Amino acid sequence: MNWSELDTWIVVTGALLGMACVLPGTFLMLNRQSMLGDGISHAVLPGLAAAFLLTGSRDVLPMMTGAVAAGLLTAWLTQAVERFGEVESGAALGVVFCGLFALGLILIRVSSDKVDLDADCVLYGAIETAVIDTRSVPRITWISGGLLLFNLLLATVFYKELRISAFDPALADALGFRADRIRLGLTLSASVTTVLAFESVGSILVIAMLVVPAAAASLLTRKLHLLLGLAMLLAAASALGGHLGAIAAPRWIGKWVGHPELGATSSAAMMAVCAGMIFLACWAISHALTRRHSQPASTGEATRGKVSVRQECAP
Repeated sequence: MNWSELDTWIVVTGALLGMACVLPGTFLMLNRQSMLGDGISHAVLPGLAAAFLLTGSRDVLPMMTGAVAAGLLTAWLTQAVERFGEVESGAALGVVFCGLFALGLILIRVSSDKVDLDADCVLYGAIETAVIDTRSVPRITWISGGLLLFNLLLATVFYKELRISAFDPALADALGFRADRIRLGLTLSASVTTVLAFESVGSILVIAMLVVPAAAASLLTRKLHLLLGLAMLLAAASALGGHLGAIAAPRWIGKWVGHPELGATSSAAMMAVCAGMIFLACWAISHALTRRHSQPASTGEATRGKVSVRQECAP
């Protein structure tokens, strides 16, 4: 396997974007709103298409404005459907983001001669070509690094508010933090992260990185600061493992099925697959540790074990 400078930038960019997605994704998970990230990732498509139709430009500002507006519309419509339709929140979100995503695809297809957006690129991304640049450091890598620093700054400055609103929204309201505003801020952060990541990695990897690393890390630790750090590490590992898999896996499979001419596949898609495999590995480790600690030698040890688990889960 030949490794080039282009491969390095693909991994670095994927890792930076993955870690940037982890930060809002972790707090969405703690707020039991992981599917909101999924919904936003789908719902920004009509926002992007509408922004392009209105401005005729693919500059960051109009695209971000359209995506953020679509993200806020998703959150508002989900709450409205849940409240007035008297349906469960997950079902309400499914109705909203499926409808908006379909609307976005229709806008792209109907206005294909005007809209310079490709549905496959939106879904799967084009990280292999996004890092091709005349600069010493690709533009998308700078954007990814800036996005990570921005989300890291938000998580650091508002760490206390985010933590309290996630574990005890009533206490957050009593302290004047307004849990609903914190969640609105999370929606904005997820929307900005999504639109900046769309250019290179597509919606599939954005969805995976918003949800999977945080879910995997939560199987191994209950401490929030460790969860954030471990989730970011798992996101970076997914980027590296996914790109390696995109290069090597098709060749191995091709030799096995008798088609050695198969080339590399989408790196963004394989990064999402690798994230899923890492989740399964974390689940297996967590399950093994749980079984080991659930068989104490005596009743006294069982009692101590239960107490320690409750203390560990406490925020």
